[in-house]
Amino acid sequence: MRAGLAVFAPRVLLLALIAFAAGPASLRAEDPLSDLLPSWNDGKSKTAIVDFVDRVTQEGGPDFVAPAERIAVFDNDGTLWAEQPVYFQLAFALDRIAALASENPEWKQKQPFKSVLEGDIKGVAASGEHGLLEIMAATHAGLTTEKFGDIVDGWLESAEHPRLKRPYTSLAYQPMLELLSYLRARGFKTFIVSGGGVEFMRRFAERVYGIPPEQVVGSSGVVKFDIGPDGIARLTKEPKIEFVDDGPGKPVGINRYIGRRPILAFGNSDGDLQMLQYTAAGHGARFMGVVHHTDADREWAYDRASHVGKLDKALDEATAKGWTVVDMKSDWKTVFPDK
Repeated sequence: MRAGLAVFAPRVLLLALIAFAAGPASLRAEDPLSDLLPSWNDGKSKTAIVDFVDRVTQEGGPDFVAPAERIAVFDNDGTLWAEQPVYFQLAFALDRIAALASENPEWKQKQPFKSVLEGDIKGVAASGEHGLLEIMAATHAGLTTEKFGDIVDGWLESAEHPRLKRPYTSLAYQPMLELLSYLRARGFKTFIVSGGGVEFMRRFAERVYGIPPEQVVGSSGVVKFDIGPDGIARLTKEPKIEFVDDGPGKPVGINRYIGRRPILAFGNSDGDLQMLQYTAAGHGARFMGVVHHTDADREWAYDRASHVGKLDKALDEATAKGWTVVDMKSDWKTVFPDK
């Protein structure tokens, strides 16, 4: 990871230290709203977040939630970091196809690999789910989990976003990094619940978000245990899907890997709708947040018609049920951390 990725603003770190030293209740009592979440503009979204956290952390209050139950879940792509023009894990897979092409000369005439090598993204998309699975199998399977992790690390160190000209790990959203830090300072446990590959996300989640590997829930492929030729026990990735943590799979993943219903959930697309609904259905105080991409200058503006991160049904439900819809253009002072 590049040294320039300073994911937590110094002021947020200071607030966190204050919270741990003086206790959760003192943070809000001593600091005005403007001092919390400094990359958020004062407004309805920021106020809703802070008010919710105040209510569920106020001992003796009607909405108090014990620390063990303060579970917060976040989608990754489009919620914690950018996702355009393609999901970053797909960008990784496409780069791997190019790197492996010399070992597989038949790919020059075989779809979807031919389209990948020719830079024909529309051709890749036209290959459908089957083609994408072929790409993922060719770039992910047949490797030990350690080897795959090393490859991901190398890509993250060297790859650069084609439009923004920054490392992918520097495209985490500064306001969301502050929110994660703020929640943890108030006794929340933060999880990623994403359709992305779990082993891919675990390579950077702790460094970028402060979320350890065991708190990352994602889609997974089958892995097989055996003893390698060197006599060392290993896990090898196979070209089979085990679990898809997207749409209705997200509440299933939460139940399977977390075991508690969240009291706070953040997403940005229709793939997060069921996770938001599951969170909303619990008893007591609940917070459901949706990041709405409205800033074409600093990031991208997209929702209902997007091929990536489509936000349609979830936006309608959020509006109808009074969930917090974060308008990126108006609610965030900045989008990405300083280079």
